[in-house]
Amino acid sequence: MKILVVDDEENIRKLVNYNLILDGYDVIMAVDGKEGLEKAIQEKPDLILLDIMMPEMDGLEVCSRLKKNPETRDIPIFMLSAKGQMQDLEDAFDVGADNYITKPFDVDKLSEIIQFKLNKMKDKK
Repeated sequence: MKILVVDDEENIRKLVNYNLILDGYDVIMAVDGKEGLEKAIQEKPDLILLDIMMPEMDGLEVCSRLKKNPETRDIPIFMLSAKGQMQDLEDAFDVGADNYITKPFDVDKLSEIIQFKLNKMKDKK
């Protein structure tokens, strides 16, 4: 299974990449929203981990565009953000986010949440 990680913070990308590879996933990475949008459309990952605050295009805009695109709308998008106010969560869910995880996060918990979602998707097929 393939996961796209879109985050402008290199240390977050490295941490998530390392743990996802250990969990057996293929990982694609993007450093900003524009690149993330392009890679999501090209690669059609099984799940996207998407930061909100990024250069070029923020995660909310990326999420909104992907959820409006018939080719990518069914890809689960988990927002990863340091923003943890109720309004931030509402904004993310309003544009179609499937989950919202605040930074800093526990990598083991993140792995469990990803595995749970992907297993549920497999069961539906």
